[in-house]
Amino acid sequence: MSKPDDAVSLLSSTAVDCIILDIDMPGITGFEVCQKIRVLSGTPVIFLSGLSDIKNRIASFKAGGDDFLAKPYDIIELELRIEARIRKNEQVFFSDIMRFGDLCIDENRRLITYQKMPGEFTSLQFDIIAFMARNPGKVFSYEQLYDRIWKEPILKSRHNLQVAVATIRQKLARLCGGRQYIRTVARKGYYFTADEPQDCKTD
Repeated sequence: MSKPDDAVSLLSSTAVDCIILDIDMPGITGFEVCQKIRVLSGTPVIFLSGLSDIKNRIASFKAGGDDFLAKPYDIIELELRIEARIRKNEQVFFSDIMRFGDLCIDENRRLITYQKMPGEFTSLQFDIIAFMARNPGKVFSYEQLYDRIWKEPILKSRHNLQVAVATIRQKLARLCGGRQYIRTVARKGYYFTADEPQDCKTD
């Protein structure tokens, strides 16, 4: 496994505040790495590269990057950009513990438990659950969720969101004895609920 792939795999088990990414890397481009990161996490990504023409800048944002800084760079500017991206990312969530019966979502510890039993969720999966749980009953479109969690337009990557939510629902069902906290509203999107299933047109 290459070092970029090793770094990507760490995101499934390690909390990261910000990622600095180059474009030109051995065996793989930074754009490809960023796309892999976006499947797992909404962590801010700053591209730092000497390939700073407008074509590469645009490609970095399309791949899911949040910012771009050209080489040579000033270390103070880089530090300020990192701080700004972390601060913006933290504004999406509140430091709190949400409880829905036996389900507990601890945003400080980034931990989800059911009857005190912990579940195993990636950083991205936790972000999706926490965001939706903050707005119970509100239906979010695919575009809204993608924009808030991935922090970029959905473009052609709706499938990534659908796969992520499907995996979350499976994990929550296993953890919570079959209960479904995230519902799908046909052709509209998803919503979080702690209520028992009702007879409604969802899939």
